[in-house]
Amino acid sequence: MAEAAAHAGQQQHPLRLYVVVWVWLFILSTFSYLVDFFQLQGYLRWSLILLFMMLKAGLITAVFMHMAWERLALAYAILLPPLLVLVFVGIMVLEADYTLFTREEFLEAGRG
Repeated sequence: MAEAAAHAGQQQHPLRLYVVVWVWLFILSTFSYLVDFFQLQGYLRWSLILLFMMLKAGLITAVFMHMAWERLALAYAILLPPLLVLVFVGIMVLEADYTLFTREEFLEAGRG
């Protein structure tokens, strides 16, 4: 009796939700493989691969790790740090491009 009462308080997610997420994961994985199949190169290739990877990771985190139903504070504690890391990586990429540009511009000018 106590076990039935304990299970009554838990939320059951419909099976359809999991099937839909699996289908989306399959579609996104297919798109990832199509990037290689069509032999895309350069920034487009890596941007698409990273985009599909982040979408798949978001779906897995939201549904299979039950983050979509967690309290907001817990979601921020888990999702905010990786987001900030991505922002800092973007800042470092911009700074690295600027450093490379200045080295090429001024060091080449000094040699010639």
